[in-house]
Amino acid sequence: MTMLSIVVPCFNEEACLDALHQRLTAAARTTAGDDYELVLVNAGSRDGSWAMMQRLAASDPRLVAVNLSRNHGHQLALTAGLDLCGGDIVLIIDADLQDPPELLADMLATMRREGADVVFGVRRSRAGETPFKRATAHGFYRLLARATEVDIPLDAGDFRLISRRALDVLLAMPEQARFIRGMVAWLGFKQVPFLYNRDERFAGETKYPFSKMVRFAFDALTGFSSAPLKLASHAGLWLSVGSVLIILYILAGWLSGRAIPGWTSLMLVVVVLGAVQMFVLALLGEYIGRLYNEAKQRPLYIVSEIAGQASLRPPSRLGVVASAVGPAAVEGKGHQRGKQDVGHDRPPQRPVDPLDQ
Repeated sequence: MTMLSIVVPCFNEEACLDALHQRLTAAARTTAGDDYELVLVNAGSRDGSWAMMQRLAASDPRLVAVNLSRNHGHQLALTAGLDLCGGDIVLIIDADLQDPPELLADMLATMRREGADVVFGVRRSRAGETPFKRATAHGFYRLLARATEVDIPLDAGDFRLISRRALDVLLAMPEQARFIRGMVAWLGFKQVPFLYNRDERFAGETKYPFSKMVRFAFDALTGFSSAPLKLASHAGLWLSVGSVLIILYILAGWLSGRAIPGWTSLMLVVVVLGAVQMFVLALLGEYIGRLYNEAKQRPLYIVSEIAGQASLRPPSRLGVVASAVGPAAVEGKGHQRGKQDVGHDRPPQRPVDPLDQ
């Protein structure tokens, strides 16, 4: 087994890969000598990322590149890398180099000194991010801390060092909608923070636009908290109280002989109640949809191709490595349209007996 594995999910990171490889290699050699592996996971990139990963894997025997069959998303690409890597200690880092690989030595020293199973990076500052991104991230982490039953650290992303025993427990959790940092927090064990300053993205654009950020936040809330359902019940309770007050107001107006506002107030009540009902149904649908996806028990990821000389662990029940026999492997064999029949697809024929002629 390898001492150190570094797992990097990548999506359209062609501009970062050369610098990423150089800095990760230098950091790994400083801490583990030659006893390390780099696992780059291509999550359906549409640029030249996969071709560059293949080139890097061909030139570096300690780098292995994993190509997923499609873009399964950042968290599932990360899951694939964690599932296939073989290190006793695993560093999780993104390909954009906002989290400095050079901190690996200090994080490993902290892990050994504290006897911890997880050392997670806590962002002291966030360079190169807009005020809107910083404000929404700040609010998200604090909302998550108040809403979830799990103590998820504030301002901590996926950048972390994790021991093999903690990783094996993490990989035993098969849920589809994965929020890795929350799942690691749920594990327990001894986990210690590591303060650092986050750098600007090395190149390219963020892979988390606003719509994906909202989806990610909702996955985190619904995956680790029943607070949205409780919110729906609280809304129903207060609306019931409001309905009673409206009834009392109507009775008071009828007894006093005053004219009761009609259409406007009626429409207001209908719209409010209808909006709340749709909101509650949407929340119920979200939780039911998660149950439906879990019930199908589909693999979390599918590996289309692996490049590199480094050996990976066989996938667990979380994922599937597809067969190497694809269209290219059967090229020129069998009876194909527009090509000469070479006879490999013909059934065996019984020799002709001369007496039968």
